[in-house]
Amino acid sequence: MLDFSTLLIPVIILVVVIAALIALMLISRNYIKVSPNQAAVISGRKRKLPDGSVAGYRLVRGGATLVFPFLEKVEYLDLNVITVPLATQRAYTVQGVPVSVKAVANVKIRGDDSSLRAASERFLGMPQQVFHQLVFQTLEGHLRAILGTLTVEEINNDRQSFAQKLLTEAAGDLEKMGIGLDALTIQEISDEEGYLDALGKRRTAEVKRDAEIGQAEANRDSKIKASLALQEGEKVRLETEALIAQSNRETEIQKAQVQAEIESERAKANQAGPLADARAQQQVTVEEVRVEKVRTQEQIAVQEQEVLRKEKELEATVVKQAEADRRAAVLRAQGLQEAAILEAEGRKLR
Repeated sequence: MLDFSTLLIPVIILVVVIAALIALMLISRNYIKVSPNQAAVISGRKRKLPDGSVAGYRLVRGGATLVFPFLEKVEYLDLNVITVPLATQRAYTVQGVPVSVKAVANVKIRGDDSSLRAASERFLGMPQQVFHQLVFQTLEGHLRAILGTLTVEEINNDRQSFAQKLLTEAAGDLEKMGIGLDALTIQEISDEEGYLDALGKRRTAEVKRDAEIGQAEANRDSKIKASLALQEGEKVRLETEALIAQSNRETEIQKAQVQAEIESERAKANQAGPLADARAQQQVTVEEVRVEKVRTQEQIAVQEQEVLRKEKELEATVVKQAEADRRAAVLRAQGLQEAAILEAEGRKLR
């Protein structure tokens, strides 16, 4: 007899395996991945938003999440750029001229949370054609409003400024719906009254006139410039010739100065020989005079010495002889005196 416990264990294992497989299947089926160009709107359970309000959905963009089966459902918003053609017929300008405008707008649902919430509340589940029509009507209304504030010339001549005004005017309403306007291009501007053709013809005439005037002015300027160039060339030529003449004159003056210096040096060189001879002869004469003067002085000195010698000889002979004679006379007188004295004394003694 089989034991019931032995049969229960395999059954439990089988049930667990089957439950695990079912759970894995449910998870894999309800685990969604959202690409960057999509936004998943998961509704069914209420949740609190960052601003404090409560919403019955949540948003996932560019990521993955698990959807609770039977409790939540998933819908998607396309975030790709959508091209919306615009065609406005007979929209009146500020001048009252009806014009037709063709343009192309690139729009997309913005990726921030507030824009995604606004778009999901308005466009979730909406067919693409209806979405295009809504964007078209919004842009066309702003396009007509802007055309009513501009002249035909402003619209036609500055299309970039016209497109920028439309972008600025329409951006507010589109942002309220979570839509961003990436670009707007004006393709064609036309009118049925021929106003633009008249502008074109007038502009063509103005361009032709300006071209003729420009050509005439260019020819005039060319002639003036040519005349000025000739005058300038003649002026430059005369100045160049004057500079050349001045340079030649200075060169000739320098040559003359150099030649004069050469002649002066040559004359000095020619005079150097005789001048040197004269200077040498002068030196010889001066030396001879000096020698003669020295010789004369020596002769005078010799003569003076001779005179002194003779004077001394004369003094030695004459003066000494006179002194000897004087002394002899004195001695004789003294002898006679003494003899007289002695004779007198002798007489007294007798």
